[in-house]
Amino acid sequence: MLTNAIASATFGVVDVTATDVDQGPVAWREAGEGEVVLLLHGLGGSRTAWRPQLEGLSANRRVVAWDLPGYGASAPLCGPLTFPALADAVARLLDALGADRAHVVGLSMGGMIAQHAALHHADRVRSLALLSTSPAFGLDGTRPDDWRAARLAPLDAGRRPGDDAVGVVTAIAGPDIPAAAVAEQATAMERITGPALRRAIDCLVTHDLRGQLGQIATPALVMTGELDRETPPAYGQALADALAAATFRVVPGVGHLLPAEAPDVVNAALVDHFGRVEQDGGHG
Repeated sequence: MLTNAIASATFGVVDVTATDVDQGPVAWREAGEGEVVLLLHGLGGSRTAWRPQLEGLSANRRVVAWDLPGYGASAPLCGPLTFPALADAVARLLDALGADRAHVVGLSMGGMIAQHAALHHADRVRSLALLSTSPAFGLDGTRPDDWRAARLAPLDAGRRPGDDAVGVVTAIAGPDIPAAAVAEQATAMERITGPALRRAIDCLVTHDLRGQLGQIATPALVMTGELDRETPPAYGQALADALAAATFRVVPGVGHLLPAEAPDVVNAALVDHFGRVEQDGGHG
């Protein structure tokens, strides 16, 4: 285990000490004690992208941010990277944590993984928080092959994910994202290898749970940024409408990277969501 200090939003004051656990198939960073909150990053992220949540949610909960299998310090899955396989990886991580279940928070692709985890391992997911995500890929008619080709082109040209990280973060965030948050999110992206990103891109375009979301009874919070062009508010509304027990919230003035762009708003909403679920005794 490696101990790391998590800096505050000013990047000058150390508020929380986090622990990196890297020896298992799936690596993670954690802080705090209590009910487990599991954070699943997006396509271009890794565990370090969740610094504001590790800092802001760990006062009375055990907050765990994974590296997606193949990302950062996590080993790749032995078989194909599929959403059911990633849902199984979530369950195995909870086993490694000694946790029967967890509040699962997913951003973008992480929100897709969270949906599959709730579908395939309902007893392990105490609540869902689905940020900047969608019930299916291509709700706007985007063709999977076209989307894949556009995102693979830099890799095909020999570039690494980190080479374009600042530009990618700036493009998908809202106009008011702080420079420090851009740098932090770009650093998280620099931990991804080209092969890992390729596998994740191939997996992401297969996501489509529109016919199955009604089977998920887990209480869910769905949040979308008002200015999100990747997964606009209509996607979040469609997701909330399809789930059996969900509330939907649009956050004004922010884009796709909700936890980094509006950490105080997101953290407050998550604390309220977790508290309501825990007060109700678990599943709604």
